[in-house]
Amino acid sequence: MERLIIDTDPGVDDAQAILLATAHPNAKVEALLAVGGNVGLDHTVRNALTIVEVTGQDIPVYAGCAYPLVMFGEDASHFHGHDGLGDIGLVPKVRQAESEHASLALLRMANDAPGEYTLVAIGPLTNIAVALKLDPELPNKLKRLVVMGGAVTGRGNTSNRTAEFNIFADPEAAHVVFESWGKAGKMLELVDWEVTLRNGIPAALLERWFDMDTPRARFFKAVSEGALAFTRKYYHQDMIWAADALALSVAVEPDCVREAVARHVGIGLEGRYERGQTAVEWRTNRPTPPNASIVMEVDTDRFHALMEAGLY
Repeated sequence: MERLIIDTDPGVDDAQAILLATAHPNAKVEALLAVGGNVGLDHTVRNALTIVEVTGQDIPVYAGCAYPLVMFGEDASHFHGHDGLGDIGLVPKVRQAESEHASLALLRMANDAPGEYTLVAIGPLTNIAVALKLDPELPNKLKRLVVMGGAVTGRGNTSNRTAEFNIFADPEAAHVVFESWGKAGKMLELVDWEVTLRNGIPAALLERWFDMDTPRARFFKAVSEGALAFTRKYYHQDMIWAADALALSVAVEPDCVREAVARHVGIGLEGRYERGQTAVEWRTNRPTPPNASIVMEVDTDRFHALMEAGLY
C-alpha cells in the first residue's frame, strides 16, 4: 500500500490526478497540501476541498504557501480558468481546511511514520522547500518523492521557453528541493513536461470517458472540457496532456515506468530564458552524483487505464 501525501495547486490536471490516486486499490491519500501556483492559494485550497468532496473520502487539506520564496512569476489561469477548475462554479459544500500549515503537516507526518510516505509534488515546490529549511533531514524520512516538473531538454511551457511551469513558478524552491535530495544521497523521481507531451490523451478516449455516468466522471468532464477546447484552439491537437495524473500513475504503480535515467538536475535561477530551467548533466563521465531518476518512457496504455479507473 502506497501511503501518499500530495502537494498540489488544483488545477484541472491536479483534479484528474487526485481522482486517479483516490481510486487506486493499493494507494491511500492521507493528506493534500495546497500551494499557490496555477491560481492563488485561496482558489487552490477551495479546489482541493471540492475535489475531496467529489471523491467521498476523508482526506485532510492543509493550506500552505501563497507565494514563491523570492519573486512572483506567472500563474496558469489562462488554461485552468480564473478559479482553477475551468470556471464552472464549484465550491466545497461542507469541508474546511485544517488549521495547521502544510509545511508543518508534512514534517509532522514524516516524523510520525518515517520511511512510510510517498510525497507527490504536482505544483510549485514552495511548501516542500520551507519544510526542508525547518528540517534538512526530511529526504531521509520519506519513502519516495515524485515530482511533476521540469523540461529536461528545454521544451518548456512558460514565457521563459525552456522552463516548465511548476519549476518556473518558484525556481528557488525547486533548487532547495533538488539540492537537498542530492545532499542526502537520494534521488527524487522526475516526471517532466516532455514525457507528458509523449503521453497525451486522445479526444476519442476523452469523449468515451465524458459519456460515463458516475459522479466522478461527470466532475472529470466538467473540469476537462475547457482543457480540450484550449488544446484544440491553441495547439491544434485533438488531445489533452495530463501531467499531474501521469505523475500519480508513477507514484501508485512504479512499474508504469518503462525507462528512467539517473542524472544530476540543477535549477536555473537567473537569465531571461534560463530562470526555471531544469539543467540536466547528460554526460555520464562527470563526477556529480545524480539527484533525480528522470522518467523517459511510461506504459501509456496502463496510464490511460489508471485514469479511467479513477472515474468509476
